[in-house]
Amino acid sequence: MAEIVPRWEWRTFGERFGAAEATFAAREPERVQESDELYLLSTGGGDTVKVRDDLMDVKHLEHVNEDGLEQWLPVMKAAFPLTAADVEAVLAALRAESPPLARPAYTLAELLDEVVRPSSDMLAVEVHKHRRRYTLGGCMTELTDVRTSRGSTRTIAVEAEDPAGVIAMVRQLGLATRPNTSFPRGLKELVLFGAGRYAVLDVGTNSVKFHVAERSAGGEWRTLVDRSEVTRLGEGLDEGGELQPAPMERTIEAICGMAEEAREQGAVAIAAVGTAGLRIASNAGAFVEAVRERCGIAIEVIPGEEEARLAYLAATSGLGLTGGSLVVFDTGGGSSQFTFGHGGHVDERFSVDVGAVRFTERFGLDGVVSDDTLAEARAAVAGDLGRLDGRPVPDALVALGGAVTNLAAVKHSLATYDPDVVQGTVLDRAEVDRQIELYRSRSADERRTIVGLQPKRAEVILAGALVVRTVMDKLGAESLTVSDRGLRHGLLVERFG
Repeated sequence: MAEIVPRWEWRTFGERFGAAEATFAAREPERVQESDELYLLSTGGGDTVKVRDDLMDVKHLEHVNEDGLEQWLPVMKAAFPLTAADVEAVLAALRAESPPLARPAYTLAELLDEVVRPSSDMLAVEVHKHRRRYTLGGCMTELTDVRTSRGSTRTIAVEAEDPAGVIAMVRQLGLATRPNTSFPRGLKELVLFGAGRYAVLDVGTNSVKFHVAERSAGGEWRTLVDRSEVTRLGEGLDEGGELQPAPMERTIEAICGMAEEAREQGAVAIAAVGTAGLRIASNAGAFVEAVRERCGIAIEVIPGEEEARLAYLAATSGLGLTGGSLVVFDTGGGSSQFTFGHGGHVDERFSVDVGAVRFTERFGLDGVVSDDTLAEARAAVAGDLGRLDGRPVPDALVALGGAVTNLAAVKHSLATYDPDVVQGTVLDRAEVDRQIELYRSRSADERRTIVGLQPKRAEVILAGALVVRTVMDKLGAESLTVSDRGLRHGLLVERFG
C-alpha cells in the first residue's frame, strides 16, 4: 500500500472573497463536483468525521505550523456496518464520551439513532457541496458552495504537501488576513452548534481596541474582554506620510499582548483590521508584516466605506434602532466614517480624513488653547466636513469611537469606565460645549485629572470634541446618542456571527 503523505491545508469561510473571486472567474475549473455528505460534530472539537460514498471517513489533525496551516492525516475509511471497535474509534476522534455499546456492529442508521442523536454533545449535519477545483501555483484550490438545512455558506480551500506553497498561494489570492478555519469548525459556526470564543482587534490611528466574546449555541454573545490601549500609531504621520518607529513599536507590543491574551482566553480565531492610519501610511505594509511575524496576527486594512458599514451594523444592533432616518458616525484619530440609512438599510456611506490626531498636531490642541486658535481649528474641521452640508436633519444621530465615549464618561463622572452606562448616553450641544471649554482651558496634565477622561486621550480629546460638535451643527442635531459598540463589535458579528 502506498504511503499516505498528509497535505497542509488552509481554508476560510464567507460570502465574499474580494480579489480571489476574480482569480477563479478568469479560469475554467478542472473539475466540478456535486456531493452529499454527513458530518458528525461534537462540542469537544476533535477530528474531521464524515460519511461519504457510504464510507466512514476520519481525518486526524497531525500538526499546526507557525503559519497556522493544518496537516490532516486520513486514519479511517470503513464500510458499514461498523464494528463496535470502529464506533469507539469514531467517538474518540470526536472527543465524545462513549456510551455503552449494545451491538457488535452498527449500520449508519443505528449509529445515528442509538449513539449520536441521544447525545447533547454530538450532532449529525447533512451537507450538500458544489465544488469547483483548480490547480494554482502547484496547489489544489477549491471554491465550494455549502448548503445545510440550517444555512448556507461558501468556502475556499488551498492544499499541498509543501506548506510554503500553500501560504504563497493564500497571499496571492489576497486571503492572508482571513482566519484558517477547518471544515468541522466552520460547519459548527454555520449551524450554531456549541459555544465558541472569538477575538477582534481594531488597529486605529490613535488606539488599538480589543474585544473577546463567547457565542453560545443559540447565537447570543457574552463579552469576556473589551478594552482599548492608546498607542498613538499615527503620531507624526501627517508630517511625512510614514508611520514612525516609536509609535509602531508601541502598537506592535500592544497587539502582541492582546493576541496572547485572546489565546489564553481560548479564542479559536482572531480577526484584526486596520483603519485610517494604515490606509494612508506609505510604510503600512512593513508594519502589517512586522505584526504578522511577531504576533502571528494578520491585519486587514479595510476601506473607509467598509469601516462605516461595520460601525453602522454595530450601532443599529446594539441600540435596537429600527425605524426612521439614521446617521451613524465614528470619529477616530485619523478619519471619520459616516453612514446614512433607514433602520437596517444603508443608503450611503463614506469616509473623510477628519481625525483628532491630525487636528491636534496641526493646531496644537494638546494644551491650553486661545479663543482665536480654537476658532481657527473649528473652521478647519468644518471645512473638511463639507460633505455634510445641506443634508436633512436625521431622526436619530448616533456617534461612536473613543472621543464620544470619553465625552459620555466625563458627563457621568465615571472613575471606572462602565460600557453599560455609556451605551445609550445622550449628549446635547450644551454638554459638548461645556466639555470643549473644560479641555480648552487646561494643559494635558490638567486634563488627566478630569474624572472619566482616559489619561492617554488627554492630548486629543479637544480635537475629538470639536469634530463631534461640528457634526451636530452640520446635520442640525440638537443631541446625539452614544454607542459603546463600535467597529470591533460589527466585525465580530460580521466574521463570527
